Amino acid sequence: MQLPEQQPTRPGQPDPVMDQARLLAAAVNEALGEKPLAYRDDTPLPAIGSAPPVTQPGRPPMSQRATDASALMLAGGATTVMVGGTASLVMLASGYADPVVCAVVLGAPAVVVLAISRLVGRTKAAIEAAPPTVHQHYNGPVTITHDQRSITTDTRGLWAHTTNHSKES
Repeated sequence: MQLPEQQPTRPGQPDPVMDQARLLAAAVNEALGEKPLAYRDDTPLPAIGSAPPVTQPGRPPMSQRATDASALMLAGGATTVMVGGTASLVMLASGYADPVVCAVVLGAPAVVVLAISRLVGRTKAAIEAAPPTVHQHYNGPVTITHDQRSITTDTRGLWAHTTNHSKES
């Protein structure tokens, strides 16, 4: 890095700021030596062939909804294993536990959780499907008219015939 030569402000006197800048630039050039500041790999890329793609390790790329559903299924599977293991241990430890009773007792919480999750899902869907609330505000004079009406109903006969009589007051 070379700095341009600059004439001092007064002829015959050196500029101390420019001298320090030249010394600093020389020190930087000496520290770097002949090392390049960047490197570019110019080796040719391999040709595209007919080999099938290789499956990469880890989870495959998918949408956020699919990722959430996958995590939920994994958690449900782990929960099922824990509940089944608990039931097996209870029956093994007791020696005379009835498998039907164990299934009912250990399966009841799962049924309740499934029912509540279904209810929450339907509630969310109903809330999302509801039309938005619109508030309209008006400014200006207001005229209130009270309408008093009276309706009398009269039903007679074997074949019922209803006649409504309205009276405005």
